[in-house]
Amino acid sequence: MLAYLIRRLGAVIVMVLVVLLTTFVIFYMLPKWSGQDIAVLFAGKNSGAEQLEGIRQKLGLSDPLLVQFWDFIKGIPLGRDYGNGDDVTHCAAPCLGYSFRSEVPVWTTLKDALPVTGALAGGAAVLWLVGGVTSGVVSALKRGTIWDRGAMITALSGVSMPIFFTGMIMMGVFVHSLDLVHIDDELTTGDSLGTWVETLILPWIVLAFLHAAMYTRLTRATMLEVLGEDYIRTARAKGVTEPVVIRRHALRSTMTPILTVFGLDLGVLLGGAILTEVTFNLPGLGNEAVKAIDGKDLPVILGVTLCAALAIAIANLLVDLLYAVIDPRVRLG
Repeated sequence: MLAYLIRRLGAVIVMVLVVLLTTFVIFYMLPKWSGQDIAVLFAGKNSGAEQLEGIRQKLGLSDPLLVQFWDFIKGIPLGRDYGNGDDVTHCAAPCLGYSFRSEVPVWTTLKDALPVTGALAGGAAVLWLVGGVTSGVVSALKRGTIWDRGAMITALSGVSMPIFFTGMIMMGVFVHSLDLVHIDDELTTGDSLGTWVETLILPWIVLAFLHAAMYTRLTRATMLEVLGEDYIRTARAKGVTEPVVIRRHALRSTMTPILTVFGLDLGVLLGGAILTEVTFNLPGLGNEAVKAIDGKDLPVILGVTLCAALAIAIANLLVDLLYAVIDPRVRLG
């Protein structure tokens, strides 16, 4: 198990570095190769030539690509100094640079947004996993009944309706018409648990409704296939009770493809649930990414991309470890 874990950790580190290098080249070198000056994005078009040169020197924009990339990577665990003569600014670890617009450290922006995105993704994931898997199992066990048809119609509805549509309907009904829910668009860690739950309850439901539909269909299809296997018939022939057959044999085999999809979905959402956060105006990573793209704030975009890459890599690592628990044969791969 230890060797398997080491292999997976090594693969995660390599993947994150490749994603980071690719993103760094796209955000910092492609504008330069296309004739755009990143110093102008930082200081504005009305800045003088001397001021722009000073910014290039301070940010190291004139250095070779690998030097710039190494300085960026080194700044994450060790911090970094941005200097131009006597003008030296220390960026404490983990240093991801400074925002071009607010001149606030990128890590400060991400640190404020991460709890909102994490709470949104985590709460919705619990709802869609429990609801989707339960509905899929019931639908498979009662194939052809009204419960099966009802679950499939609901799943089709969830897949067909986009988040911004269901989100606006939920807000129109429960926030504006009935005034049952209040959404705090300046949610912080200093707010009470009740404020967090009241603000996120509608986003949780909307986000979970979309994903639960896919999990219902996937669970149903996989469960029907597993129930036709020989070892299921053998277990029933030996007199094993139906709840035990479903729980210990059928459901355990069904969880493998579900874990695969769940790891990807959760990892992507931890990098920012853009549509949900923008629809409900939540101050999370997705909303920050949209603002940064609109303002051409490259350091913030790079920071959000790094968080998304890390989230996806860690989620897939956890899925691989769960694979090894469910099926020990995976450790030999």
